[in-house]
Amino acid sequence: MLGLRKPPEIAVLVLRDADVVARALRQALAEASPEERPGLERAATLVERAAETSDAELRARWVHERLAAVGHEGPADSVRAVKALRDAVPGLSLLAAVQLSKDAAAHPGSPPPPSEDRGR
Repeated sequence: MLGLRKPPEIAVLVLRDADVVARALRQALAEASPEERPGLERAATLVERAAETSDAELRARWVHERLAAVGHEGPADSVRAVKALRDAVPGLSLLAAVQLSKDAAAHPGSPPPPSEDRGR
């Protein structure tokens, strides 16, 4: 049909630069004074741990965050979750939302990004 175009589909693209950050931290660590070493060692460990997270886990975390933001508390792969995800991300296709919700259900306990222990 003339004049009717399919809207562009929003895709979730996982970008990683943790390897670049890890190399920079290791370089800084090699040049660090003894006082700076503990903090840089901890930072390097956190970045390396973050780099080990799979793309599927990152997508699942993204979906869980979007669902939590709109107040969805049920299963991540339910019809309500798909609708909530599409409401949270206007332009997300039904197909993409279904696939993302399945991925999120496969990783229900996707860990948050690593952080320092706050209780010290």
